Amino acid sequence: MTVSLPAFQSLPLSLAQLSLAAVLKCGQSFRWTTVSHADDTEYRLCLRDRVVCLRQSPTTLFYRSVYPDPQPSLTQAALRDAETLVWLQDYFQLDIDLAALYNEWSVRDPVFARMQSRFQGIRILRQDPWENLVSFICSSNNNISRITKMVHALCKQYSPPLLTFPGENTTYHPFPPPSALAESSVSGSLRSLGFGYRAEFIQRTARMLVDTHGRAALSHDKLEPAEKWLMGLRDITTNEAREELLKFVGVGRKVADCILLMSLDKKEVVPVDTHVHQIAMKYYGLKGSPNGKKVNMTPKLYEDVNAKLFNVWGEYAGWAHSVLFTADLKSFASYGLTEAAGLSNATIVNRLLIPSQKITITIPWPNESNVAVASSSI
Repeated sequence: MTVSLPAFQSLPLSLAQLSLAAVLKCGQSFRWTTVSHADDTEYRLCLRDRVVCLRQSPTTLFYRSVYPDPQPSLTQAALRDAETLVWLQDYFQLDIDLAALYNEWSVRDPVFARMQSRFQGIRILRQDPWENLVSFICSSNNNISRITKMVHALCKQYSPPLLTFPGENTTYHPFPPPSALAESSVSGSLRSLGFGYRAEFIQRTARMLVDTHGRAALSHDKLEPAEKWLMGLRDITTNEAREELLKFVGVGRKVADCILLMSLDKKEVVPVDTHVHQIAMKYYGLKGSPNGKKVNMTPKLYEDVNAKLFNVWGEYAGWAHSVLFTADLKSFASYGLTEAAGLSNATIVNRLLIPSQKITITIPWPNESNVAVASSSI
């Protein structure tokens, strides 16, 4: 299904508050696709009923939603574009002043202070918990590139196509619901796609959710009961939510903590693996093995690293950790704001907004209750 493309709309937002080049490539979400243009990059994510497209200049976030046919009327499109803006506010947690957090962490931590100017704009996403759960089950003994390929293959196999862009061959698929992955045949199919032992973990986790919470989507929204239950984990304590996540097959402490941080609002949680342990030893004086050999990640060591980094960074320790984690990735060795900025603001405005729409669209920020509704209905 090939569709027509609307013009981009604009939202004033500095790179200090959000850097798409960093946030969407640092191992939080694995389903964003990139499209390279002459002198900038477009980022796309397929939701249940639309594809969200983003570009960025040093001072502005440009966004548009592309819908499958039949195309919405002008009135319907305006309402749905307003939904997209609410979704962006929720997904990127734009109500949180990242620059202020960077300043706070720099005062508390001289190591962070040395890195903050180069690695600006790295914030934690507020993802769909079901997609986040499956994605991080895939992350076990894996790397960002391979996880990305696996997640896209899963969507293509188990979710019908939504749309195709004009002049392009890529078809966009939403993320499949739990019921689509719960059947016993899913394990074998995912194994054939290269998921290995993770195939059974995904299928059994989906089956646990469907058996416990049912598979029929509620009539007033597009979420299955299991998806709504997972979202409800945002409203309980960190320890309670972690206990629920650890019941799923293929979810250990580190995977559970990634989900807590990246989709369940537990901002203080620092997911710990050998990479984070090395950061704690390198910068924060945590002792390693006396003979220099690799250290096994025991529960006690996990807690020691977590406690150490929480004491350094405080309430938003999980957010601060993501900056240090990203800065230490080999793929970010040459990362800098000059590369992330791309075109000047004026150049992008001229290219993205058709003449009759060269304006800044101002829509009041939604309140918390509106954000919650929007995030569960798109």
